Amino acid sequence: MNLPYFDAASVRAAAPWPTAVAALERSLAEGVDPESDSPRLFSPAPGGEFLLMPAEGRSYSGVKVLTVAPGNPARGLDKIQGIYLLVDSDTLAPLATMDGTELTAIRTPATTLMAVKHILAAAPEGAPENPNVLVFGAGIQALNHLRAAHAALPGASLAVVGKRPERVQALIETLAAEGIAVRAGSSADVGDAEIVLCTTSSRTPLFDGDLVADGAVVAAVGQHGLDAREVDAALVLRSDVVVEGRASAMREAGDLIPARSASEWEAIRPVNLRELVDGQLKRSPGRPCLYAGVGMAWQDLVTAAVVYEGGTKE
Repeated sequence: MNLPYFDAASVRAAAPWPTAVAALERSLAEGVDPESDSPRLFSPAPGGEFLLMPAEGRSYSGVKVLTVAPGNPARGLDKIQGIYLLVDSDTLAPLATMDGTELTAIRTPATTLMAVKHILAAAPEGAPENPNVLVFGAGIQALNHLRAAHAALPGASLAVVGKRPERVQALIETLAAEGIAVRAGSSADVGDAEIVLCTTSSRTPLFDGDLVADGAVVAAVGQHGLDAREVDAALVLRSDVVVEGRASAMREAGDLIPARSASEWEAIRPVNLRELVDGQLKRSPGRPCLYAGVGMAWQDLVTAAVVYEGGTKE
């Protein structure tokens, strides 16, 4: 069997930000239920772990197979690498493979910006016209969240915060070459930001949650696992909360637990992405809104279908 393969460049070309965001939004509007998404499967691997993310749909199904090697960045290699297998839902015949790392690098920012867009639309005081966007992180997810923010929020002012100044500068120069202006920021800028995007591998909170402005939107999407958190309990407790899916959040959103117990979250029943797109979020005046994302398999499947139907294969 000679399966078509979509390399990173083909994946990127087939799923520009507006296309990826619209596809995710449409899939939720047409009935994708985040609560029925398959749990991620973890298995030990030498120096790290395997991560499998299966998903099923009406026309297509698929599975993303990733390796997670925490020691790779110190060696100049990607921490996460992988491949996606797309199959026909009727026959389960394989249809194509594609670069799973690039697929992740696209679907995560696209999902974040889709969520941010709808959260802003639900603001009782109205969405800011030219928001200040502050991104924490200097890796591939930070880079692509800045690209996605530039595309989804025309007129936004963009700033980035990272631990290593040389990586921040390299990111700024990369985006400048693409015509995207980004400045170096600091954690002190949190109070002036209308949108804060956390895209790091930090295991501990990045900033004091009490500094976040009333009405601001914070997206914590860089980590997964109940022992990892990018935001502190102070922010969680003073915020309206939106999750990708309630079940996935309880399995993996360390940003939410232990700020509140699982039983408290079950009683609160935070809005998930499907409900957000359906207009069910009611924001509280004067409170920030926190979006907690861990990454879900249905997002990979939606994006992979876009690539398969519109991309150029090898």
